[in-house]
Amino acid sequence: MSWLPDGFEHPLREDLPTGHHLRPIRGADADIDYPAVMGSRERLWAKYGEAWGWPAETMSFEADREDLERHAVEIEAHETFNYAVLDAAESALLGCVYIDPPDERSAPGADAVASWWVVDAEAGSDLERALDEFVPRWLAETWGFRSVDYSP
Repeated sequence: MSWLPDGFEHPLREDLPTGHHLRPIRGADADIDYPAVMGSRERLWAKYGEAWGWPAETMSFEADREDLERHAVEIEAHETFNYAVLDAAESALLGCVYIDPPDERSAPGADAVASWWVVDAEAGSDLERALDEFVPRWLAETWGFRSVDYSP
């Protein structure tokens, strides 16, 4: 049994009230993803390091591109989802939103596991507040999840 309803089509773009938008990440985003991740690596490691071992201090640009290509394949297969948080021109990646199926580490009864981050420069900003408000509502209304584990 799939963790998503039969016939589910994942959103291709979601606009935020800040002028930013979300879209599925792809390998070609490495040019803007790598500096975003590595520029915020310490804060991201504090959030994801124990659970995911990411982002490693020694992560190369090539390793990041390969990771994004893997995410793109998983998105198309509806296995997991990684949405880039982008400026209007898609010249800057300012964070990501992850949506994954529940597993043995998830809260009991969870339909999905979700988390998101913004680059250090956007921590505490209107963009981060918009994501904090938008993502839970989006997961309930668009994705149909009743219970989401917001970890790590």
